[in-house]
Amino acid sequence: MADHRAVRMGIDVGGTYTKCVAMDNLTHEIIGKNEVKTTHDDKDGVAAGVVQSFKNCMAENNIAPEDVVFVAHSTTQATNAFIEGDVASVGVIGVAGGGLEGFLAKRQLNLKDIVLDEKVGRKIPVHNRFLKKKEMTDEKINAAIKELCGEGSQVIVASMAFGVDNMDEEVKIHDLAEAQGLPVSMASDITKLYGLTRRTRTAAINGSILPKMMNTANCTESAVRSAGVDVPLMIMRGDGGVMDINEMKKRPVLTMLSGPAASVMGALMYLRASNGIYFEVGGTTTNIGVIKNGRPGVEYASVGGHDTYVNSLDVKVQGVAGGSMVRAGNKQILDVGPRSAHIAGLGYAVYTPPEEIEEPELEFFSPKEGDPADYVRIKLKSGKRVTITNSCAANVLGYVKEGDYSRGYVESARKCIQPLADYVGVSVEECCRQILHKAYEHIEPIILNFAEKYKIDRDQIDLVGCGGGASALLPYSAEQLNMRYSLAKHAEVISSIGVALAMIRDVVERVIPNPTTEDIRQIKKEAKEMAIKNGAVPDTIEVQIEIDNQTSKVTAIAMGSNEVQATDLKLRCDIHEARKLAANSMRCEEKDVEDLVSNDVFYIFGHQNGEKHNVRIVDHRGFVKAQCGDAIAESCLAKDWEKVVSEMWEKTLYYKNEMARTPDFFLCIGGKVLDFTSSLNLEQLMMVMRSEFLEADPDEGILLVASRTEIL
Repeated sequence: MADHRAVRMGIDVGGTYTKCVAMDNLTHEIIGKNEVKTTHDDKDGVAAGVVQSFKNCMAENNIAPEDVVFVAHSTTQATNAFIEGDVASVGVIGVAGGGLEGFLAKRQLNLKDIVLDEKVGRKIPVHNRFLKKKEMTDEKINAAIKELCGEGSQVIVASMAFGVDNMDEEVKIHDLAEAQGLPVSMASDITKLYGLTRRTRTAAINGSILPKMMNTANCTESAVRSAGVDVPLMIMRGDGGVMDINEMKKRPVLTMLSGPAASVMGALMYLRASNGIYFEVGGTTTNIGVIKNGRPGVEYASVGGHDTYVNSLDVKVQGVAGGSMVRAGNKQILDVGPRSAHIAGLGYAVYTPPEEIEEPELEFFSPKEGDPADYVRIKLKSGKRVTITNSCAANVLGYVKEGDYSRGYVESARKCIQPLADYVGVSVEECCRQILHKAYEHIEPIILNFAEKYKIDRDQIDLVGCGGGASALLPYSAEQLNMRYSLAKHAEVISSIGVALAMIRDVVERVIPNPTTEDIRQIKKEAKEMAIKNGAVPDTIEVQIEIDNQTSKVTAIAMGSNEVQATDLKLRCDIHEARKLAANSMRCEEKDVEDLVSNDVFYIFGHQNGEKHNVRIVDHRGFVKAQCGDAIAESCLAKDWEKVVSEMWEKTLYYKNEMARTPDFFLCIGGKVLDFTSSLNLEQLMMVMRSEFLEADPDEGILLVASRTEIL
């Protein structure tokens, strides 16, 4: 090639296919795609498919090794290990002081086997030893390790009461176990939160997959290196960020649910979604997640019903999708799903050629033993049987457009639905609407719950659809909810896109009663250092602070770009382009958009909509960074921020049902938008904000937005 090009590569490991996407690092245009069957049964596991799709994509698109500046992949390995019970036996060495502390800690450290699937008896075997802090000699630690290994332990977990304050004892156990060639997991290395049992359990779950994950990681890394690519190999985390493969070898549990995370991040980064509900619609299930102000919703994951301290995206899985079959009885449509055409081994009516649809006859059947016998299928003159799905109904009603992945033979669907419509006593169109409405009834509560949980105004929500079956569910659902929707380009590889564009992310959590500005500064510093360690460029790192007054938990979330992606920051859109984006986001004419305040990096626009004043923050790359349904915006110098924030707080604070509704604040400073939506009072807000101004130039210009948040 004449010119060098920088290429980002993302590989998503799905249940059936492993898909690789190559993207231009500067423009984010797709250069090429490749997919292979996921290699579950290979001696190298899914790593073989990752490498195969990666090498195929390079070869097919003439990508030289030196062109590759970023490579990352999602993994199902951790999730599959728990599902299949492919886990190691864990030996826990618990440590505590004497007296009452030791008595209570010993009970909390004594873990039982961690049940993964009660029905089949699948579990993580756990063995326990307890050492008093003052008796922790090398001899006693080595003796405990030997005893645990004698009982079958393959991995050692070190956990100490109050280890989050001082890890010396956990480190000592780690070093001695590692010297014996054993994988080790330290509880306080996974999380810095109190809750001894939960922290120890999280470390045990992490430890149980260490051997398998380290083997997969080593295979993948060596294979990528053999292709001549020497940039750091990144792995998708379950919370939507990526981490260096060496970090993954220590904390593989963080990769749980990285598949759904990849698809959400694809929606966020590639579609530039700011506030939205995200749908990934397959044939059998639909993953639904939320994005608020450019960040996905995150919560703690559970394994086999056991709570952990592992952050993962807040994604709900519903057994209704493009291939979900219709259920009927008593002359009415009863439900849709959870069984799909694939599970029943039947073809979709809509994908059956019209010439095959002769003398369609309605039948009821049970797809699997134990299922109700009210699922609908259609028997044809030839004896062939097909079924009616959401995709069939959506095609008939015109929701699936020409060129859409889900587009089929409308005539075929109509002919097959006619016997069902006759049974119900309605027209074909009405029958299709009833089918889609039953599917919608499964989806609506999740959307409304997300809106309430994350305090997103309904009129600020966009529905974003990906996956092959998106058009089967999304247009009808959006119509019923009176919300806007969009269907992603390249929907079939949106997860791979999410991996390719993912940011480096790290989280530090601490329990700090009544935190001070210095406490906030320290935890931000720690989170930033962890992100830098994982390859983030310091100038690109944003640290979000969240405070939970009920638990005294302070969370610092650091996100930043790797060095090569930071070049993207040079791209600009002018004020005219930004205004168009804001107008589209606010559902208004461009002429009605107000130019409120701006600087070299951000534009802030407004629009009066009845009694509410919509506000949008748009950055110079064309990303809508924040959507506010009713807000005000101000600009000022850094030295005046406290006075301006206090005034804006008074203007936007309001009461409803005798309860104070505190405003959300956004601060644009130093090229970053910082979101202060978790502070419960003005004093706390000031304290958290203050940490952002410690090194700021007093005469630097800043932008502020204060938003009233209406809860559904």
